Amino acid sequence: MKTPLTVAVAQLNCVVGDITGNARRILDAVTRAKAAGADVVLTPELALCGYPPEDLLLRPAFLSACADELDALAAQVHGIVVLVGYPAQVDGLRYNAAALIRDGRVVDRYFKHRLPNYEVFDEERYFEPGSDACVFELQGHRVGVNICADVWESGAAEVSRAAGAELLLVLNASPFHLHKQQQRYEVIRERVADTGLPVAYCNLVGGQDELVFDGGSFALNGEGELAWQGASFTEELSVLRFDDGAWRDQGVPDARPVEADVYDALVLGVRDYLGKNGFPGALIGLSGGVDSALTLAIAVDALGAERVRAVMMPSPYTAQMSLDDSREMVRWLGVRYDEIPIEPAMQTFAALLAPQFAGLPEDTTEENLQSRIRGMLLMALSNKTGAIVLTTGNKSEMATGYATLYGDMAGGFAVIKDIYKTLVYRLCAWRNAQPGGPVIPDNILTRPPSAELKPDQCDQDSLPPYEVLDAIIAAYMEEDLSPPEIIARGYPEAEVRRTVAMLRRNEYKRRQAPPGVRVTPRGFGKDWRYPITSRYRDA
Repeated sequence: MKTPLTVAVAQLNCVVGDITGNARRILDAVTRAKAAGADVVLTPELALCGYPPEDLLLRPAFLSACADELDALAAQVHGIVVLVGYPAQVDGLRYNAAALIRDGRVVDRYFKHRLPNYEVFDEERYFEPGSDACVFELQGHRVGVNICADVWESGAAEVSRAAGAELLLVLNASPFHLHKQQQRYEVIRERVADTGLPVAYCNLVGGQDELVFDGGSFALNGEGELAWQGASFTEELSVLRFDDGAWRDQGVPDARPVEADVYDALVLGVRDYLGKNGFPGALIGLSGGVDSALTLAIAVDALGAERVRAVMMPSPYTAQMSLDDSREMVRWLGVRYDEIPIEPAMQTFAALLAPQFAGLPEDTTEENLQSRIRGMLLMALSNKTGAIVLTTGNKSEMATGYATLYGDMAGGFAVIKDIYKTLVYRLCAWRNAQPGGPVIPDNILTRPPSAELKPDQCDQDSLPPYEVLDAIIAAYMEEDLSPPEIIARGYPEAEVRRTVAMLRRNEYKRRQAPPGVRVTPRGFGKDWRYPITSRYRDA
């Protein structure tokens, strides 16, 4: 006899390698789910070990520790069913698995069928594919299990349906990028259309190196309509009711602006990178420009003003406006602020190098020295205090090499390295419009951007207009279009070829850049693996 089924969706922020800590998180969710009357708890993909564990999976001791912790966890589960994601090893083979826990033990396991090997994923390196269904009965309902990519491609969901499943519970670790949630809806609706099975989709949340998992768990009914949508960028335990073949509608929040999603992803990425790695705080070199201003705002929102320190390092080329704007912003945000003029260091380096540079004209060498002096000062403060330096370069700069190795690229985490300059301005405007009032002075947003390394310098002296530059970069690296194809879209040929040449030429710089939050479908990180040494030219 069927009775209503109550499903607890545990959207957890797990930590890679913290096997015992993750088990505690899962057990805490189980305790709260039981108190709420749930029949089954659904956790994210590989929740026990965190995702992605990468080459930890190649260490036998890691897999053994996961197996031992799973058994210890299962022994504490009674009166409720729990689905736990974990890495399984069977007969010397590894599987991305879900354990079905009931009455104090693991009673069944499901092995992920579809192993993604694209974008940031390389699961074929670690796992073997499964092929069998896992369908269990609860409250008279036949419940099927899938894991993430199983519902992004056809096949696995159909196997569950053929085994008698009436609904699917899906464990996921699906990282964020722009417009990802809409893409999830579209893909899962295809599986629902193919199978007629309602779906509960539980996604991981939290920052892991360059990836941010946004949560946003949801439920679709058998006709593909959205019955429930969970919170984004935060942990949450939600209890859903499945009755008479459908999820009972629990309300769906309004769609979020793109800027809200990106900003929250950056905040969560910073908070978890520092928190999970044990850094006590953050250091940011302010310039009076828009990039360092956005980075500072994100850091304060992620960590609190008391854990953020801003340092302004003016040179003779620093405009008074830059100093005034920086002072105003730190006053609004309430962070510690120091000014360290770099002219004495510039003079010292000039004297030291004068014999070597005799007879040679000044060029970008002297400009880069200013940036490297600032980088040394920030790293010295970092070494002394333990705080991590957050770099402030954006994606437009990382693509074209408009950044100085061991200078403004010096640091431990590159907050906005996947944010195009045009998006930087949109994010600043969005943040200033939030309750509490502006945090970024208007002057910073309206003045022409400049590195201020020589008199009257502007970014557009060296780069195409950012609207053009960003569109060319996106077309080349995210869509894999060739220069002729980009030119055919109406962009000036000279600007296309110049931009692509800069992008190719600066791979060696990007390899030495710190990691940073990925928010686009393709960032300069795990999903961009081009050789530094290459003579290939695509026309």
